[in-house]
Amino acid sequence: MGSFPSPSSQALTDEELHRRVASLIVVRASGHAGDRQRRYPRWELNNADLQRLLQSGVGGVILLGGTCVELQQRCLQLRDWAGRPLLLCADVEEGVGQRFEGASWLVPPMALSSLYASDPAQAETLAEHYGACTGRQARQCGLNWVLAPVVDVNNNPDNPVINVRAWGNDPTTVSKLTLAFQRGLTREGVLGCAKHFPGHGDTAVDSHLQLPVLPHDRERLERIELLPFRTSIAAGIDSVMTAHLEIPALDPTRPATLSKPVLTGLLRQELGFEGLIVTDALVMEAIRKHYSPGEAARLAFEAGADLILMPEDADAAIKAICSGLRSGRIPWQQLDASLERRQKALQRINTAAPEQQRSEQASHQLLAQESPKERALSTELVELTCQTNGGRIQAAAAGKGINLIRVDGVLPCPQLHATAPALLLPERAGFSPLIIHPMAVSIWRDDQPSSPLALERLGDGPVLVQLFLRGNPFRGGRDKQEPWGDALAQLQRAGRLAGVVIYGSPYSWEALRARLEAGIPAAYSPGQMPDAQHSALSRLITQPETTGTGPGQGFTD
Repeated sequence: MGSFPSPSSQALTDEELHRRVASLIVVRASGHAGDRQRRYPRWELNNADLQRLLQSGVGGVILLGGTCVELQQRCLQLRDWAGRPLLLCADVEEGVGQRFEGASWLVPPMALSSLYASDPAQAETLAEHYGACTGRQARQCGLNWVLAPVVDVNNNPDNPVINVRAWGNDPTTVSKLTLAFQRGLTREGVLGCAKHFPGHGDTAVDSHLQLPVLPHDRERLERIELLPFRTSIAAGIDSVMTAHLEIPALDPTRPATLSKPVLTGLLRQELGFEGLIVTDALVMEAIRKHYSPGEAARLAFEAGADLILMPEDADAAIKAICSGLRSGRIPWQQLDASLERRQKALQRINTAAPEQQRSEQASHQLLAQESPKERALSTELVELTCQTNGGRIQAAAAGKGINLIRVDGVLPCPQLHATAPALLLPERAGFSPLIIHPMAVSIWRDDQPSSPLALERLGDGPVLVQLFLRGNPFRGGRDKQEPWGDALAQLQRAGRLAGVVIYGSPYSWEALRARLEAGIPAAYSPGQMPDAQHSALSRLITQPETTGTGPGQGFTD
């Protein structure tokens, strides 16, 4: 399993020490094979550097992008380059299909919290199936570590980075549902990760961009933020990810990721966590703005982190930790303890894996990524969490209606490809698409705040408004600057609002639904994937009977 012998750490050669420290570094790579296919080359290593680092001892890779087949082949390639077991992980909080095409893309975890309020037993059962689906598909693709569940309590509706990724807005709901998810994940023989310790839910600042401050006292932290972590730890969660937060009640000088009182004192000693502590990505601006790559890695390891995730410079991170050990600043036994925890985690993957996993690994055979049972789960979650009110949308004269779609991703994006139901179903009812992006051409006017839409840019005809809105990292709350409430009111005054569909944030849905007149057709789905679009729009739009294969007739369920 790639374990290291255990002579006195102080007797290690520089090369031996480098390899041991490197095994605790987790770097970022694309799931695509080619360097030119990388989506985020700023963070995703090119193949030459990736191969060099793996051969020099780097022990983990976090992946993003590509299809399931590409991911499986990529994982085999990475293992081959390393020549030893690796920790291979991904942020698949909403199912493997959230990041890798071809697998199940499930509704965001927040969707299950509303189900829990009405039927706790059903919600917990679905959460366990959710975890099992994610674990099985991750395993088949070659991953052995799922960076989920998010156990943050999202009790701040303005949270731009956690939001619908959380399993609820109260600690009891989050604890129950994440525990169920964890059971499903564990059953499939992959590692889980509770994040972001000690709790990132009550922030209105995105730690990808700046360092948030959590001002609460210890009593409040115990009552809200820490409860789900205690539950996860008691249930044997494999790893815990840190949060880039400043919490004066716990450490007035350093953010949690770099804080010994938080990681060693609170998490390790008080809460009794014995698994792997992994940092959140050190390239995030909350850390990067204030610390050099080497300093951030050394401080995190010194504070008690076992694994260093996405250092801005892996070589500098390894060098800084080695120097800290040689200088005596970091105790040698801390390195030994981290290596032992990593080794035990790899052993748990092997021993917990069912026989099917071992045969899959031996044959390198990719089985069907979404079983009929998992497909049924995906559909059930979408249908159970979709909401509607008002009537049904009246068909417009052919091509005279406007299908105004606001989407975050630059096209084509996973939620809005050429055959997406959000495009095709309204088109069949006479609504031609007009797609806008927050950073692209504006449809807003600045001179009349109460009538913000430049209607002359839309053209004539009834308007169906579809808004893809959810908490999105790196946007810094800019979504809230878009005056959609006033825009809906303006369309209603003009008698032109045919209907509204909100995909994503329940907070946006509640706020915008309150601005609608009685009878305006409206729907909400927490999911943004094509399945969610089809479910919501099918409840609002009566499709005309059509034959042939003309425009808009190519969508199949």
